[in-house]
Amino acid sequence: MTKPLSASQQITNEVTSWPGVEAGPGKRGEFAFKVGSREIGHLHGDRAAHFSFPKDVWRDLKEQGRITYHPVFPDSPGPASRRIDNDEDVRDVIELLRLNYDRIVARFGVPEPA
Repeated sequence: MTKPLSASQQITNEVTSWPGVEAGPGKRGEFAFKVGSREIGHLHGDRAAHFSFPKDVWRDLKEQGRITYHPVFPDSPGPASRRIDNDEDVRDVIELLRLNYDRIVARFGVPEPA
């Protein structure tokens, strides 16, 4: 019998399958996902994901109840947080990361492998 994957493992498996995405530990204990030098978001274990969005995108996502304010930047649109409590949250975190991935790739392209 195999052990089910944790939320962070499920997210990491999916997001690192996208062309040009690299993942690894950040400077503050987070686990970051990057496309080239640009971060698309990061995880804090299996409990929270953090992102940064353009203010208009942030407002739409906040209105939809998909994100909230980042704890380090309360009341500041742009930086965002999403709790991870269940499988629906895992799916939405992946979708939010994909939103940032698609924006970055559309603007800068997929980086060449090193």
